[in-house]
Amino acid sequence: MNPDRRWTATASGQGLPALMSYREILTRIYGLGRFGIRPGLDRIRVILKALSDPQDGLSVIHVAGTNGKGSTSAFLSSILDAAGFRVGLFTSPHLIAFPERIRLNGREIAEEEVLRLAEKVLSVSPEGSTFFEIVTAMAYLAFAESGVGPAVMEVGMGGRFDATNAATGILSLITPIALDHCQYLGEDIAAIALQKAGVIKQGNPVVSAPQPPEALAVIRQQCANLGSALYVNGPDFRSDCKEGFLSYIGLEWKLDGIKPGIPGCYQSANAASALAAAELLARGRFAVTRSAARKGIEEARWPGRMELFPGTPRILLDGAHNPAGASALAESLRDIPRRNLVMLIGMAADKDADGILEHLLPMADRVITVTPAIPRGLPAVFLAERCRHLGFEAEDAGSVNEGLDIAVAVAHADDLVVVCGSLFVVGEARARLTFRRFEPFRG
Repeated sequence: MNPDRRWTATASGQGLPALMSYREILTRIYGLGRFGIRPGLDRIRVILKALSDPQDGLSVIHVAGTNGKGSTSAFLSSILDAAGFRVGLFTSPHLIAFPERIRLNGREIAEEEVLRLAEKVLSVSPEGSTFFEIVTAMAYLAFAESGVGPAVMEVGMGGRFDATNAATGILSLITPIALDHCQYLGEDIAAIALQKAGVIKQGNPVVSAPQPPEALAVIRQQCANLGSALYVNGPDFRSDCKEGFLSYIGLEWKLDGIKPGIPGCYQSANAASALAAAELLARGRFAVTRSAARKGIEEARWPGRMELFPGTPRILLDGAHNPAGASALAESLRDIPRRNLVMLIGMAADKDADGILEHLLPMADRVITVTPAIPRGLPAVFLAERCRHLGFEAEDAGSVNEGLDIAVAVAHADDLVVVCGSLFVVGEARARLTFRRFEPFRG
């Protein structure tokens, strides 16, 4: 589709022009970023009610947590797809382009659909509605109109007051919880876990990844309060990864020799959570078989997470954006043969730079810092200074494209270039590598 093509609006909306292009509607949506992050469900409920509550006809599966939400969501969506269901998948942020956020059976919606859905949602949205509320409503509307049964919804920043939580889910998954977005969610693990556990629904099952003890205690208490059965990776199900193959011992299933489509042994816990969720769904009205579960795990794809682009040199993309994610990436890098590791790293200014760097810098033979193309991007020169403060030499390259050019130029044929530190950085790099137009996230 031509992004400048005009589209005729079907409703007058709140000041919406009669003709809008794809780029114009995105500019309008991104402009809602001026309202910032405003936790609360009042506005999203007003929007959804005006749309006749599309979420009420969906079987919503919430995926909350700090790390691994996207991968876990992708694994579960792929399983449900392999089982023959019409499945919706909502994730954020996008890597390259906005339509990635809303998928139907693995395929992102068309730009024409973005236009139509956005206009319809904006026309009923109250003043002060945020970017994420608008996009969440678009996803629920798209899924309802497309006849989706299960809708896998990756929760945004928190849980309790996240826009996705306006729907009453049938199952909740909680991925590993770590310190992140502390200014909004709380200064310690227990406080953050309480926000994440807000997606737990009365009497509905919960699947949890391995958690810090203080996080698991909060989750257990919330489940007890709501009469919700809790299944935890470790005592209730488990997985092992050896030489890239996954073995799963579940609630009832036992699966061996699975080659996950999303690589990295740290993904075994995410795959296990998705498999445990599939087992629970199979007990209800979603008949998922063992063979469908195996196929779903093996065919799952999630760009920008341990994604390897072959060539000379090889380029690995991973959006590790907090200390826990950086630790998982560092562990996985130990298993990848190479001569030298050239690290291209950039991050948002509100992240724990030192906490991320302390895991990643010891793995690198050369460090190149870049600035992601977002308003809150940490300037590359400041990130380079932090690297030097920690005792590692670093080169400030400016933009992601400039940094990628330098990294490829200095790397030997058998070196490994790793792009990391932020999904925004990974998205820019991936757009360059796939020859696509990058849509900077501004919301």
